Amino acid sequence: MTLPPIIPIEEIRAARERIDGLALRTPLVRLRDGGVGPEIWLKLENLQPIGSFKIRGAGNAMALADPDLLLGGVWTASAGNMAQGVAWCAREMGIPCTVVVPEHAPATKTDAVERLGGRIVRVPFEEWWQILVDHGAPGHDGLFVHPVSDAGVIAGNGTIGVEILEELEEVDAIVVPYGGGGLSCGIASAVRQLAPSCKVYAAEVETAAPLAPSLAVARPLQVEYTPSFVDGIGGRSILAEIWPLASTLLEASIVVSLREVAEALRLLVERNHVVAEGAGAAAVAAARTGRAGVGRIVAVVSGGNIDTARLVRLLGGDLS
Repeated sequence: MTLPPIIPIEEIRAARERIDGLALRTPLVRLRDGGVGPEIWLKLENLQPIGSFKIRGAGNAMALADPDLLLGGVWTASAGNMAQGVAWCAREMGIPCTVVVPEHAPATKTDAVERLGGRIVRVPFEEWWQILVDHGAPGHDGLFVHPVSDAGVIAGNGTIGVEILEELEEVDAIVVPYGGGGLSCGIASAVRQLAPSCKVYAAEVETAAPLAPSLAVARPLQVEYTPSFVDGIGGRSILAEIWPLASTLLEASIVVSLREVAEALRLLVERNHVVAEGAGAAAVAAARTGRAGVGRIVAVVSGGNIDTARLVRLLGGDLS
């Protein structure tokens, strides 16, 4: 699949009209960190109806799809959040939905998909990742909705950037969790056209961070992947079709440790009473390092779908 070098702002604005009433315009609040470090604001996508930003991209992509193709239902490959976005929209449309998830996908996310009427298929991580690379796989019925490399999905994600710039003056940088790149490239597309001086940074976790080394050598690299509680982002490599966007629209990637993510997660709970999953807390952890600058920084809290038992362990200092 070939994507445009930037998602036009007209398409992002059109996406906002399509998903109006489906996705929330989420709040933007100041991180209560005691005034230490940069001025950090939180874009709370964990408050979406499905607990993550993915409803934006899923809603826009499915609204753009040929109605005849939707008659056979939809399917996607997702670690959990896009799964919920597609399942939510499928339920609204009255069509069947199947979701292929990696074996380590958390129960909180897969249970939510099943509550929405979606069917779960678990496969090894390598097989799941190959579906993303190949844009589908045989043996599944319905329209495949790619969780990342779909212009409609990326445009839907870009609506977050529009909202941030409308609500907060003089934003110096936005830090976005990096999974496949659809969220960060969507936001960066909007920001590049509306506020070129604002920088967009990716946030990666050390156990699955292909973007940072790839940007360092100006070509996509493969890295080791280790599953962790940060299950919503990370992979072994950069999707080929996303690389042209990520390498030109993103300022850099800030890699943080699992401990830094856990500390950010705990800070969000204790100071802002916000429950974030690992991916969402990763953006906050990256913003707190100061590597995104010391001005006004927005961290996108991408989701809040985390197992309660795991949250309790993390708050107690257990990173397992």
